[in-house]
Amino acid sequence: MSLYEPFGNFIAGIWIGGTGGDTPVISPVTERPVGAYRSATVADTEAAIAAAEGALPKLSSLGGWERANRLHRIADEMTRRENDAATMISVETGKPIAQARREWTLAVEQFRWYAEEARRLTGRIVPSRVPGGEFHVTHEPVGVVAAFTAWNFPAALVARKVAPALAAGCPVICRPSSQTPGVAMVLVDCVRAGELPEGAVALVVGPISSTYGPLMASKAVRKVSLTGSTHVGQQMIRDAAATVKKVSMELGGNAPLIAFEDCDLEATLDVAVATKFANAGQVCVTPDRFYVHASLHDAFVDGFAKRAAALQLGDGLEESTGMGPLINKKRRDEIAFAVADALAGGAEVVTGGTVVGEQGFFFAPTVLTNVRDEMAVMDEENFGPIAAITSFDDEDEALTRANACDMGLSAYAFTKDAARARRVSAALKAGMVGINSFALAAAEAPFGGTKFSGLGREGGSEGIAEYLDTKLIQSVF
Repeated sequence: MSLYEPFGNFIAGIWIGGTGGDTPVISPVTERPVGAYRSATVADTEAAIAAAEGALPKLSSLGGWERANRLHRIADEMTRRENDAATMISVETGKPIAQARREWTLAVEQFRWYAEEARRLTGRIVPSRVPGGEFHVTHEPVGVVAAFTAWNFPAALVARKVAPALAAGCPVICRPSSQTPGVAMVLVDCVRAGELPEGAVALVVGPISSTYGPLMASKAVRKVSLTGSTHVGQQMIRDAAATVKKVSMELGGNAPLIAFEDCDLEATLDVAVATKFANAGQVCVTPDRFYVHASLHDAFVDGFAKRAAALQLGDGLEESTGMGPLINKKRRDEIAFAVADALAGGAEVVTGGTVVGEQGFFFAPTVLTNVRDEMAVMDEENFGPIAAITSFDDEDEALTRANACDMGLSAYAFTKDAARARRVSAALKAGMVGINSFALAAAEAPFGGTKFSGLGREGGSEGIAEYLDTKLIQSVF
């Protein structure tokens, strides 16, 4: 039986096979199909939009407390199905199973957090200048939502959009990456435990022409949320303008890490290596550019390279695996090209830098030195297992170089000096800054970037605001 046979496309509260052709999903570990799903057609997507329109008044009329109860039921079901979900994540992405379990936990937490946020949706009263008048400020669901997600965190990214949308009272149509459809299918199947109105959640999987096109063209879809590349986000913003949809975008990153001379070197290396090579470096907030004080540079490079070389590559389903493969051949080839391009410009490989094995899309954890800021490996998001390390002499220099990037998603600094930490936090041009920490993705905290890294926030109380319209009512008696 195919991995996707119990599921398919979820429309109007039921699973359907889809009326398009069969599309295989390739394992990044074996390079063989793990199954095939039936693609949605334009008619399927339009049916999902119509069902969502019908669900809008029913979902919003449930009230915040009742929506909260149902979101908690969904979270309960997700918790019960953790093992199956984590296995699906690892099979489709190659991600180590421990990281897959952690991702599913993060997804569950989104539903828990937004269940409680649904109970806290309030307005306010503002005194009016008109005698006997009051301004009432209320918040209403923005309407039907289209959610587009990437393959690197196929559960957490779906949950970040579905949970706040439902909490706000918005039906949501998910279009996951075609490379990881099964994870979204498992999550949406868990949503059935919430016994929401038919059409409140839909899943359409298929080519851009039959999914993206109808969703972006529809006047009924009032908001789009994307996690993807900056290039795709720019096009989506242009397309959304035609029907003046509300947009939120979590786009690319090229995070700097600044290691100051007073940092705890060993502790910094332990967390930096684990973070850099998590999910084979295919993480938008992972550090790509490492600026290390000249006094620590050689020791930092040596410690980083030894830890990287010790990572065990393999099938993510094996508990001993420290790093899995890249998602596909194209991604692996792009990483190989980035390394070759850096070497041609004078960079040096300390460890890694090569394709690994005869099967699977594996690339060795790679550490580069003698890199320059204008090199593509420093100037562009590599989205893979490459750590490019350079040195700096003073704080102002490090900040200037760290900020010289169009991206502004995340940035990191390691120091024991509290005053410096405050200065650096204020000076770094990023939506999220970690000081001696990489723990930025939490349900209770706003996640998002500045500049070319996106618009809006996911997570925290800010996240649900993305799915609400503000209404002003003046009453005079």
